[in-house]
Amino acid sequence: MAPESSFGTAPALERSLVLRMLPPLILHPFADAGGPGKLVESSRANLKLQGLLPQGEATREDLDRALLDGRYSELRMLYYVGKDLARWIGQCLEFAERSQDALPHGICYQSFAALLIQDAPLEVQAKLRKWGVADYKSIFSRALGLHTMFAAAPPREMLSDEFVRAYFRYADQIFLTKQGECDFAPVNSREFDFELYSSGEYARMLERSWGE
Repeated sequence: MAPESSFGTAPALERSLVLRMLPPLILHPFADAGGPGKLVESSRANLKLQGLLPQGEATREDLDRALLDGRYSELRMLYYVGKDLARWIGQCLEFAERSQDALPHGICYQSFAALLIQDAPLEVQAKLRKWGVADYKSIFSRALGLHTMFAAAPPREMLSDEFVRAYFRYADQIFLTKQGECDFAPVNSREFDFELYSSGEYARMLERSWGE
């Protein structure tokens, strides 16, 4: 008798081990005009509030305001990253729908979210590091959590200071809750590959292909 696997019988596993190319993940620029400066000021304010940097002439209220401004900028940036990631997952689900006879049963949103965060192809990880994104797992999981939580980027006045100050903890929990909603078939980078582009890079690549 053929050995069983988590993907079914041995012939099904053999089919699943054929490397399949998923749609490319395209990330758009997401920084607000004053975002980078706010992030720097927020980090400095946080260190001052913890006593790790001298407070100077700033009051605790000033520092807390700077911290919250930066956290809100982070939240907005991650929300828009989440839109790009959710769009990519939707495209992957369309691919899986068209190829369902050749794929394991149970592939869903959570399958591709786990692939992206837990087992992205090595080339994708290397490109993210080249872009200066070291902790991409936290960034992507929080981005997806925020996109699950909000239908649109929330204006600042709709959010409490308490939420903004610790938004990343809520986003972490929302992502884990979403991943735990159902049992799903895992997929990995030995079977599924995809490429990562910035939106400008992808547009230039399309222009070259049209010219050719």
